[in-house]
Amino acid sequence: MIVRQAFFEGSIRSGQETAFKAYVAEKLLPMWLRFPGIREVRVLYNVERDEGAPSYPMVLSTMYDSREALAAALESPVRYESREATKGLFDMFEGHIHHHVFDLAEG
Repeated sequence: MIVRQAFFEGSIRSGQETAFKAYVAEKLLPMWLRFPGIREVRVLYNVERDEGAPSYPMVLSTMYDSREALAAALESPVRYESREATKGLFDMFEGHIHHHVFDLAEG
């Protein structure tokens, strides 16, 4: 299995936490769930972190059967639709997003 994670590094603007989470739940999550070949979508919100650790208020984790399935999802029209919609988060979020792809160890 292949896992792709988007790390939202930075901070949600003060007072925007509820609006940020609502935007993700109402606008983005339905799109992410429509990615072709997607096996799992998890949205993780930070509760606490080690002192001095970078701030990731949200991590998006998606799972696919293979690198080919991930590549197809990243080329799909719904992915481009979601990228455009994600721009709406930047009114509520200060920081940047970076992506990592992992091979999930079985067992």
